[in-house]
Amino acid sequence: MIAPAATDSPLARMVASTPTDYWNDSCATSELEYAVARGATGATSNPVIVGEVLKKEKEHWVPRLRELAGAHPRWSETELSWALIEEMGVRGAAILEPVFVREQGRKGRLSLQTNPTHHADPDRMLAQGVHFATLAPNIQVKFPATAAGIEAIEEATARGIAINATVSFTVAQAIAVAEAVDRGLGRFEAGGGDASGFSPVCTLMIGRLDDWVRVLVERDDIPLDPDAANWAGIAAFKRAYSIYQERSYRTRLLAAAYRHRLHWTELVGGDVVLTMPHAWQVRFNASGIAPAPRIDIPVEPGLVDDLVARVPDFRRAFEPDGLAVEEFATYGASARTLRSFIAGYRDLQAAVRDVVLPNPDARAG
Repeated sequence: MIAPAATDSPLARMVASTPTDYWNDSCATSELEYAVARGATGATSNPVIVGEVLKKEKEHWVPRLRELAGAHPRWSETELSWALIEEMGVRGAAILEPVFVREQGRKGRLSLQTNPTHHADPDRMLAQGVHFATLAPNIQVKFPATAAGIEAIEEATARGIAINATVSFTVAQAIAVAEAVDRGLGRFEAGGGDASGFSPVCTLMIGRLDDWVRVLVERDDIPLDPDAANWAGIAAFKRAYSIYQERSYRTRLLAAAYRHRLHWTELVGGDVVLTMPHAWQVRFNASGIAPAPRIDIPVEPGLVDDLVARVPDFRRAFEPDGLAVEEFATYGASARTLRSFIAGYRDLQAAVRDVVLPNPDARAG
């Protein structure tokens, strides 16, 4: 039984009164349980998140890693890392399974991210995605919105795999993902598949687009309105959402990378997903804010005009044809995020190494 405080929280009220869903931006067990109790209908993972969960839940995962290493003495730290990633995903998926059953597969999924070092190789990403889909019925596979990722997204969808496009920041990427999914769904259904339980999503990492605008402002000495950077990701998201509605795409948009309150309040009311870190959920639930629909309220035109006029990379993110597919991976926010995911993947392997092969020179804790 959910406590009244949980069901009466702002996020629970948002889910109950609007089409907007939210996810827990982690597969940490206690955080996911908190979120589900307040109406969350999904969760996500990536190498950085897995490294964080390893630290937060070390009482469980450190012994488990040592057990895996003992059972598979020839496994490399890479193989152990993927075993850890997959077990965390399955554990999170089990918490979401009642939601998955209740919603007949439309919600209640745990997203697992493919190897970030394979972002240019559609075949390797697809093979890993096919494997992930066998781990639990409610696993959703994350592919990057690179040229290779778009190819893998279409093929995975055609094979009946629920996808989540990540490393995505721009309207052009969102459109390319939605069209790839529609092509894949058409192929799947033409082969006799039932797509009624599909729940494809396209993530727009709105906070990371804000971050990139700020980097450019400092790097290039751009005299941007000081409020404008906070609205860059929201403006791109709202434009993409309007296009999704007009074209009746079968993919839902998902907003990620929270930096401030507007990343929640400005998107309420849309048929979208908001994936929130635990700390932001706690802040929002303690805020006393009554979530009102604002998805259809445009960003103040003067701020958008300033961004478009002064920041060329925002213009590329905002315009539907601002980027060619071949440019997706090298767009500034994309390259920065791919590099951070790859670094997080390397850090995770190092953390696994420290568990199974402790440093003998380190001072005892």
